[in-house]
Amino acid sequence: MATIPTTLWDDIVGQVRLNHTQLVRGWFNELALSSLDGGIIEIRALNGAQARYLRQHCQVAFAEAAQAATGRLVSVRFSADESQDPTASPSSHPFTTPDEELQLNPDCTFDHFVTGPCNRLAHAAALAIAQEPGRVYNPFFAHGPVGLGKTHLLQAICYAIREHQPQARFCYISCETFINHFIEAVESGALHHFRYRYRHVDGLVIDDVQFLAERERSQEEFFHTFNTLHQSHRQIILSADCSPSEIPSLEERLVSRFNSGLVALLDRPCFETRMAIVRKKAKLRCIEVPEEVVGLVASRIDTNIRELEGALIKIDALSQAGDGRITLSLAQEALGHEPSRPVTIPAILEVVARGFNVKVSDLQSKKRFKAVTHPRHICMFLARRLTAQSLEQIGGYFGGRDHTTVLHASRVIAEQVEASPEFEQLLDELAAQARNVS
Repeated sequence: MATIPTTLWDDIVGQVRLNHTQLVRGWFNELALSSLDGGIIEIRALNGAQARYLRQHCQVAFAEAAQAATGRLVSVRFSADESQDPTASPSSHPFTTPDEELQLNPDCTFDHFVTGPCNRLAHAAALAIAQEPGRVYNPFFAHGPVGLGKTHLLQAICYAIREHQPQARFCYISCETFINHFIEAVESGALHHFRYRYRHVDGLVIDDVQFLAERERSQEEFFHTFNTLHQSHRQIILSADCSPSEIPSLEERLVSRFNSGLVALLDRPCFETRMAIVRKKAKLRCIEVPEEVVGLVASRIDTNIRELEGALIKIDALSQAGDGRITLSLAQEALGHEPSRPVTIPAILEVVARGFNVKVSDLQSKKRFKAVTHPRHICMFLARRLTAQSLEQIGGYFGGRDHTTVLHASRVIAEQVEASPEFEQLLDELAAQARNVS
C-alpha cells in the first residue's frame, strides 16, 4: 500500500469543489481518504446513502480530481464506514424490495427541508407519518408543480423511518417503475411474485403517480394493491403534479381512495421562504453568500426550488472563475438583466380597486354607479395598454361585457388623459403598481 501524502485529500476535494460545484454537498467534509493501493484510491463515506450518491453522481468528478492531484492515471472507489452505518449491509437493509434497493438522496432529509406558508401542512403531515406510519394520514397525497419539494418530503419520511424504526420495510419507487414491473410480470407470467412484492411491505411510497393516467390495467392492479395495504393499516404515500381529481383518465374509485386521506398542496414559496431556501442550499454546498445576494436570487426567481439552486450554482461557478468572492455585482452578472413580467388583468383589478377604495367584485359586476364605472373604465384602459389580451378577453373579466364596451371605456379615459396631465400621472402610477404585483 502506497504512502498517502497528507495534502492529497485536500487537493482532491479542492479540485471537485472548483470544477464540479453542482455535485458538492456539505457532508463532503465528513469524507476521508482511506487508502491508495494499486492505482486505486478508496474514499470512505460515513454511511451507505452517502456512498451510493458518490457512486451514482461523483465517480468521474473524483477520478479526474484524483488524477490531477497525483499526476497519475488512478481510479477511485467509494465505501461506507459500516461501524457508523447499521444499514450498510444490503442483505439487512430494511428499505429493499426482493431484488431492488431503495435509492435515497442524502440531501433529502427533514433537516434540509425549508418550511413556509406554501408547504407547512405537507411538512407537518410528513413529520407525523414518519413518527407513526400507518396510524395517521393514510393515505397521504402530496401534490404541486414541479420543483417544490414533493420528492424531498417523500424521501425525508423514508430516512426518518429508517432511523427510528429500522425494522420497518418500506418500498419507495417511481410510478413508472411500478408500471414497468407490472408489465414485466404480465409478460413473464410472474404476477404472483409482483403482488407479493408490493403487498407485503409496511409502507408503499410512489412518486409521480399521475403517470397512472391512461393505464387501465396498471390502475386495476394498483387499486387492488392499494386496498390490500390500506385494509391492513400499512402506510401509503403518493405524490403527483396535480390533485387526484385533476389526473386525467384516472378511475373514479382511485380518485376516491386518494382523497380519503390527507391531500396536501405544495405551492410556490413566498419571498421569505425563497430566501431561507437559498441560505439552506448555500450552507449545504459550503458557499458563503452575502445577504444582499440571497435577496437578489429570491426576488429574481419565484418559480421553483430547483431554479433557485441552479442560480446559486451559476453564481458560485462564476465566482470560482474569478477571485472566489460572491458579490452583488457578480450575482447580477450571473443572473443577467431582470426580465420584464407580463402584466395581468387580475393585477390591474387589484391595484385599481385599492386605489379607488372599491371591491374587485364591484368592478366585475353590473353596477353602474359612477364610483364603480370610473375605476372600471380605468381598468379596461390599462388592460388594453399593458396586456396582450383581446377586446373580447378583456370584456370577459368585467362581467362578460362585449368589445364595444371596452372600446367605449378606453375612449373615455383617453379623453381624460388628454385633458389632465395629473390624471395621466395617476394612470402611470397605477400601471407601475400593476407591474410590481404581476
